[in-house]
Amino acid sequence: MAVASAYADPGWPHLPDHADDGALRLLKYGLEKAQAENIVTKGVPQVDPLVIASGANTVKLQDCVDGTGWLQYAKSGALKNDRPGSRSKADATVTREKDAWKVTALYLHESGTC
Repeated sequence: MAVASAYADPGWPHLPDHADDGALRLLKYGLEKAQAENIVTKGVPQVDPLVIASGANTVKLQDCVDGTGWLQYAKSGALKNDRPGSRSKADATVTREKDAWKVTALYLHESGTC
């Protein structure tokens, strides 16, 4: 997502390598919105997920994603707005599909939730 958001590219060919189902639809939606608004994201979010439940083919994760160094910019180079990045709670389900693990469910809580 961080790489695709640097180009606001919902068709980034590696998204399906990492996400599927609702998570993939959510990521593509966000990228389509950014593309329509001519917004790109620079930097990298900092993550440190915690496993809260696991099974043979499914892992549930929680994190407090630090987006303070992952900001949105107009393609002209100016910051999208004057709001700094923040930390937000994230819940994800990662599922084993054939020989790969993919994020299949993703919920990003409001900015400042952790």
